[in-house]
Amino acid sequence: MRLGLALGYWGRGPDPAHLELVREAEALGYASVWTAEAWGSDAFTPLTWIAAHTSRIRLGTGIAQMAARTPTATAMHALTLDHLSGGRMMLGLGLSGPQVVEGWYGRPFPGSPLTATREYVDVIRQVLAREAPVELDGRFHSHPYNGPDGTGLGKPLKPITHPLRARLPVLLGAEGPKNIAQTTRIADGWLPLYWSPLRTEVYEASLTDLPDGFMIAPMVRARVCDDVAEGLLPVKAMLGFYIGGMGHAARNFHADLMARMGFEEEARRIQRLFLEGRKEEAVLAVPDAFADEISLVGPRQRIAERLELWRKGPVTDLLVTAPDPHTLRVLAELSQPPVWPGPSARCAW
Repeated sequence: MRLGLALGYWGRGPDPAHLELVREAEALGYASVWTAEAWGSDAFTPLTWIAAHTSRIRLGTGIAQMAARTPTATAMHALTLDHLSGGRMMLGLGLSGPQVVEGWYGRPFPGSPLTATREYVDVIRQVLAREAPVELDGRFHSHPYNGPDGTGLGKPLKPITHPLRARLPVLLGAEGPKNIAQTTRIADGWLPLYWSPLRTEVYEASLTDLPDGFMIAPMVRARVCDDVAEGLLPVKAMLGFYIGGMGHAARNFHADLMARMGFEEEARRIQRLFLEGRKEEAVLAVPDAFADEISLVGPRQRIAERLELWRKGPVTDLLVTAPDPHTLRVLAELSQPPVWPGPSARCAW
């Protein structure tokens, strides 16, 4: 199980500690670093800055929002950064929800999310393969455009720039069971928002017949600390915001996911409190048990024991959101294979 560093998106401005945190992660052997976007900073620009100050660590968008760009524009970002970084780019994509797509990007949320996702990935694959001009007779992403308000003059094109890799990894941030199942068929990996090693059966039906090399890379908040309850507060704050504020009362994919994971009553209560403006109460209403299951918080030994649970499942990459270099170091140490005593150091397992 590889380790990655998940930086998320900016708040009021860039975090001056992020670059040193990335350098520390690279020195510790972390395999990847991931940036995100919501309705502020974008995912690609910080990743480009990181690429210029690192040499080995792989670079992932976790996630870039599909509504923010046409699929060809996203493919241009990916192939450009892949060249500049020497082939380190991984493209993580997500559809987001109606509140963000329509409220921030000013576009209609697709009536068939699975079809929209499939077409988006299809176009990106065509761009990166560069075998022929991009053509798709689609419902959402037709190339050339063939809508009633078009000129009819669109011409199929292929990228001027030759992509560095035709099979640049594409991962999807899917949440619903059907979306996850489709992800295993059309993408190279899956970026779960919440993953509990105690409830892997929630995803079992969607993860049958995984292709070789398929990545399952959940994000997990981690913190080495003595007080578990205090360490869980940032996790509960994140959950309160996502479950209560990142979606409409009638359509919130994050709340629906928490419900499927066995906390339906609690999810609806968090939603209700948040939408009533009682945000602090919403955060406190997040069950400690749920926050604890999806994170790695507490003293070193406790984290070591819980890390074993994550290793037993299908997770290939653990994308760590950590506030400090010490936590990154501890996780790196705990992830090292043991060296068995013997006549030679070559006996390392």
